[in-house]
Amino acid sequence: MTVISTSGAPIPAGHYSQGIVHNGVIYVAGQLAIDPDNPESPRGDADAQTRQALHNVASILRAAGSNLSHVLQMTVYVTDMSLWHDVNAAYADIMGEHRPSRAIVPIGPLKSDFVIEIQAIAAIP
Repeated sequence: MTVISTSGAPIPAGHYSQGIVHNGVIYVAGQLAIDPDNPESPRGDADAQTRQALHNVASILRAAGSNLSHVLQMTVYVTDMSLWHDVNAAYADIMGEHRPSRAIVPIGPLKSDFVIEIQAIAAIP
């Protein structure tokens, strides 16, 4: 196993890695809408948070030699299903024609004012 760490995504706040590579697959830890260059910046609405969380996922994938077009599966955690339309629209815009398997999981509150968290599993070409 190889631990993936990049300055292009937020530094883990707990006892976990940004990503782990094993047997040609990268497992990306859940990513919040934290701008790694300005961690205290405002979080924004569901659209902005989805875009930032996916940007963080993409940065970790790049550090492992992969990218969003190689995502096999994503899990999207959302604090309020009424946000789903905005989350899905931003997700579709960024993911384009690539449609990995996906689960949407409604959850309770996340820390601070976050409304979404995204984790991913991707192949490394």
